[in-house]
Amino acid sequence: MAFQFTDANFQKEALESDIPVLVDFYADWCGPCKMIAPLVAELADEYAGVFKIGKLNVDDNPETAQKYRVMTIPTLLFIKNGEVVDTVVGAVPKKALQDKIESYK
Repeated sequence: MAFQFTDANFQKEALESDIPVLVDFYADWCGPCKMIAPLVAELADEYAGVFKIGKLNVDDNPETAQKYRVMTIPTLLFIKNGEVVDTVVGAVPKKALQDKIESYK
């Protein structure tokens, strides 16, 4: 199951994570976000313990979305050692996300 990131836990859970992180910035009303939600959940299960994969609702957590200049959703940030190392904007196939995860794990 995908982790729930929030403004309150983002520093500790994403930036200070011991393993690489994938954060899916989404909103409940967003069609493309709904399309990739099952993929994010599958990847979270497949990479549990190796890669922390979760979601951040931009409507409920605007501070973090603004900090990372998320203007379009879905936006997926790849974070390693506290730094954003890659960004994917829009709904993409599962294989594209797997390839990125494999390159950063």
